[in-house]
Amino acid sequence: MKKSSSWLPTYLVLGFVWGCSFIFIKSGLEFLSPVGVAFFRCSLGALTLYSYAKYKKIELPNNLKSLLHIWIVSLLLNVFPGIFFALAETEVTSILAGIINAVTPLMTLIAILLVNRSEQPKRSQIIGLLIGFAGVLIVLGAWNGLGDNPWWAVAILLLAVTCYGFSFPYTRKFVIPLGIKSEAIVAQQLILASFTLLPIYLIDGISFNTLETGPVASMLALGIFGSGFAYLWNFKVMQIAGSAIASSVTYLTPVVAVIVGILFLGEHITWNEPIGAVVVLLGAAIAQERLKLVKQRQ
Repeated sequence: MKKSSSWLPTYLVLGFVWGCSFIFIKSGLEFLSPVGVAFFRCSLGALTLYSYAKYKKIELPNNLKSLLHIWIVSLLLNVFPGIFFALAETEVTSILAGIINAVTPLMTLIAILLVNRSEQPKRSQIIGLLIGFAGVLIVLGAWNGLGDNPWWAVAILLLAVTCYGFSFPYTRKFVIPLGIKSEAIVAQQLILASFTLLPIYLIDGISFNTLETGPVASMLALGIFGSGFAYLWNFKVMQIAGSAIASSVTYLTPVVAVIVGILFLGEHITWNEPIGAVVVLLGAAIAQERLKLVKQRQ
């Protein structure tokens, strides 16, 4: 009994930290450019996980084939989404960014179906996708255009979660078969992402010369916890409770994002955003067959 419930505190902390990531990004933009935010979160996360790997005496992969595949994953999971989310949040609220992030499971499903074209989509998957993307239209208030949200900001948010979606089947096909420990993969992934972002950061990383405690603390939390320890916590939940429960944290993060955005940034939320978020999560749950509302054909 103790083992079955020991994952819950870690799960809740993970959901809270990832849910707060969007206000950390917004705060970091007070003194960093979008590239600067992406670089700092990756480099701090890399330092955290590299230190952990050294402490646990875990060897990082160093052969060219492994590094190439892990580098591609770093582009899809860290470099491009890191820049895109930060760039979008120069114009949109952290609440909207957090809600759009909840579309990730749907994008992952689409990516898997595109990669495995021989696999026929299930009826529940099609229904879930349709419901989920109807939820996105509700979130954006499509009947009013995009409201105050610039089209390009919404587009790159969707592009960011598309990168997330394609990273999972790529990892499953090319990285997992390498037989490398998960901690080593993620540490090397963030190291490669940091080196990829470094040249751009040196050119255009700092937006302002003034440093305030709040934004600096936000970036430390985003890098060390959101891009560092969070991966380790996710592995722990996965090992104890299984991958299904571990992946369900994506249902918790938008809730946290909405709450902290209102409380700490004073952001406003329109009626359609929470309703649309619920529809998105419902669609994702049906597509992932978490809800047995759709009977499969025999």
